[in-house]
Amino acid sequence: MNKVRLYLTVIIALCFGFVSGFSAFSYTSFPKDHGDVYVSGNLKIHFLELGNANTGDCVLIQVGNTDVLIDAGSKKTSFETVNSYLDNNISDDIIEYVVVTHAHEDHYVNFTTEINIFTEYQVNNIIDFSMSNNVGKNMYNKYISQRDLETQNGANHYTAADCIKGENGGQKIFELGNGIELEILDNYYYYNESSSENNYSVCVIINQGDRHFLFTGDLEKDGEKSLVELNDLPEVELFKAGHHGSVTSSNEVLLSVIKPKIVVVCCCAGNNEYTNYASSQFPSQAFINRISIYTDKVYVTSIGAEGYVGEEGFASFNGNIVVTSSQKGLKVECSNNNTILKDTDWFKQYRMVPDAWKGA
Repeated sequence: MNKVRLYLTVIIALCFGFVSGFSAFSYTSFPKDHGDVYVSGNLKIHFLELGNANTGDCVLIQVGNTDVLIDAGSKKTSFETVNSYLDNNISDDIIEYVVVTHAHEDHYVNFTTEINIFTEYQVNNIIDFSMSNNVGKNMYNKYISQRDLETQNGANHYTAADCIKGENGGQKIFELGNGIELEILDNYYYYNESSSENNYSVCVIINQGDRHFLFTGDLEKDGEKSLVELNDLPEVELFKAGHHGSVTSSNEVLLSVIKPKIVVVCCCAGNNEYTNYASSQFPSQAFINRISIYTDKVYVTSIGAEGYVGEEGFASFNGNIVVTSSQKGLKVECSNNNTILKDTDWFKQYRMVPDAWKGA
């Protein structure tokens, strides 16, 4: 929807979206912890399905009327799905913060097309990667062009390195409202080359009092080691699984520090988009083995495994996943079902139960 819209249309769309969204979602509640874990104001984190058989990331974080968008994948064919979801949840056509983690199609393609996030929404602040091995390539050039056009229209732009160093207007912590913060975490690969584009990922944490929510893009083992060394990381309520639950990410060096209680995997589970080796398809057996030590509360957006999908090649696993943190505690609401990964038919058919989940 364009930035200029009729007031009446907004009211009708919002009312319809609220009613239909409420009826479509199932939810699971987690009781609040003891101690000073909450600051005033609700926090809502949306993990989007992308409307195709491709893995990618798109996360919408909302604090009151403040919106933060982390990435917008997976392919250009996902734009209609992404835009529709955002349109139903962002009432003022303003995204206060966009975080573009790194220059891979499945994370930033929908900032690069002729009609894209920047053309459809007013973006106030853009925080993106400091390094890339894709400089000069077609999609990278399109992203830079669209980003720079948005800055000409008034958006502030900072690289992750700017935020850490406090340069060019960047800052490490952005106040989202009601005491809730968006914090940019330091990473060795903001300033140094890596053979893997994934290690350039911008890493952020949302702080809500003593509750913390971690997002690391596609960061791999060397990057995760750097993240632990350069930051005083807390234990977290929620961790968006690194690199879609791949073999290369969510390693013990990080997990042993953050000890996540809830993990969300943004992927099209069990499809062969990246590998034909079944145990390495997202979410991989290695990832599951590592994460199982800390939690069995693992949720997955979509599924693409043969036998579980129709001609389109994908279906909802949990679906759109919304995690709400309020004074009452945490609540997970899923548009398809609230079944955790270990209890799904796909898991029972294609994955081995790790010791930590046996008998659970």
